[in-house]
Amino acid sequence: MPRTIYLYNTASRNKEQFEPVHDPVGMYCCGPTVYNFAHIGNLRTYIFEDVLKRVLLSAGYKVKHVINITDVGHLTSDADTGEDKMEKGAQREGKTVWDIAEFFTSRFSQNLKDLNIIQPDIWPKATDHISQMIDLVKELEKKGYTYRTSDGIYFDTSRFDSYCKFARLNPESLRAGERVEMGEKRSATDFALWKFSPTDKKRQMEWQSPWGVGFPGWHIECSAMAQKYLSLPIDIHCGGSDHIRVHHTNEIAQSEAATGKQFVRYWLHGEFLVLDKGKMAKSDGNFITLDSIKEAQIPQLAYRLFCFTAHYRTPLTFSWEGLQASAHSLQNLRSMVPDVDNCRQIDNGVIEKLLHPFYMAVYDDLNMPRAVAALWDLLRDRAIDPVVKRACVSCADEILGLDLLLEQRKFSEELIGSDGVKIKLISESRLSDTDKINIVEKIRIRKAARESRDFTTADRIRDELGGLGITIKDLPDGTTECTIPASVPG
Repeated sequence: MPRTIYLYNTASRNKEQFEPVHDPVGMYCCGPTVYNFAHIGNLRTYIFEDVLKRVLLSAGYKVKHVINITDVGHLTSDADTGEDKMEKGAQREGKTVWDIAEFFTSRFSQNLKDLNIIQPDIWPKATDHISQMIDLVKELEKKGYTYRTSDGIYFDTSRFDSYCKFARLNPESLRAGERVEMGEKRSATDFALWKFSPTDKKRQMEWQSPWGVGFPGWHIECSAMAQKYLSLPIDIHCGGSDHIRVHHTNEIAQSEAATGKQFVRYWLHGEFLVLDKGKMAKSDGNFITLDSIKEAQIPQLAYRLFCFTAHYRTPLTFSWEGLQASAHSLQNLRSMVPDVDNCRQIDNGVIEKLLHPFYMAVYDDLNMPRAVAALWDLLRDRAIDPVVKRACVSCADEILGLDLLLEQRKFSEELIGSDGVKIKLISESRLSDTDKINIVEKIRIRKAARESRDFTTADRIRDELGGLGITIKDLPDGTTECTIPASVPG
């Protein structure tokens, strides 16, 4: 029987007990627009979503997780004006739209791996689902929710009575907004379902449709892809808090107008990561990437722990000092994990009891600051058997995703090969006998090659070891010193 989880539902503005409709739980997360690198503010949202997924799995649920890739149709303005971000990115890079989409999708996927974010089950690309988007617009047209302008097909929000409900929009302020310049839109809140290609220039991404050559609006993409892969009502839909007022409000309107069904049961939104001067944004050029953290020689998982210093629904101010403090905390957490071989069976009831404060925190709307504090308390408790303590940390880390069992201190071992070659192994974790044998053999062959002046072979072996992160140094006394990272591919 799955454990009880409470989640804050944006739709109700209340914390609710999670009761899914589907098995596995359907979880849709708005993905990146792949025209540039993801900044760490974007990645904060994906970390919170990853914790949610891990909590669901820990609680006994199965999860069907979808993250879309927006590779067309996201304009630089939420008001359906400006350039397509993908086309603009292609101009900036001097490459095709398809090339930059592939490159930045790959970089985003690597960011997720670097942060121990579990990859989604499905990665749908907008450009692979144009026919589903067209079918959805046709359904809305048939039901009388659309109208045509000179630049596209628009959704008529006045036809959807509950349009203002989700974002708690004020109808009076919306009517006042209608007095501003809107082009041919009937209402300020109306939005594009399908945009016509401009006649004065050629787009790289455009398709034939019943309404002419063009491309989809940003909002219709998520509705079409979510409905293709997940059953309605979708159990959980996540995104950043900036999506509430426009993107997610529009998703609800067009999805429920087309299907007559509830679109989503639980809406979860993460708050901004902010700099001293305000929200981090690519449009302003004030953004920091995960590579920036790596270049500063700070472990990337330190950023994951940094995100746990505030609740996901609370703005978090970024500073390099704060990130460095999290790096020290991560190192300290790992160093406090008992270095013992868990060779005996630990009763699950014992682990559950000791981790009760931790689980109560994560099941209470993902309260990560309280969960991390509970883990510190457990690690400081000297009365807990070290083997049991390590088992508890292992279970907690299934949710935290911080690699807490990664041993920080170095293990040093001096070996002598069968031919008298002296080797000193310095590793960040204990090596298996197989790893030792493989490394010693490569060092022995390299040593023999150097002595016979076969530098090509010696350099090749050095490069092979370097590709695994292993550095070698020849000491004056003839010993070869090898420094080995925490994990070495077999």
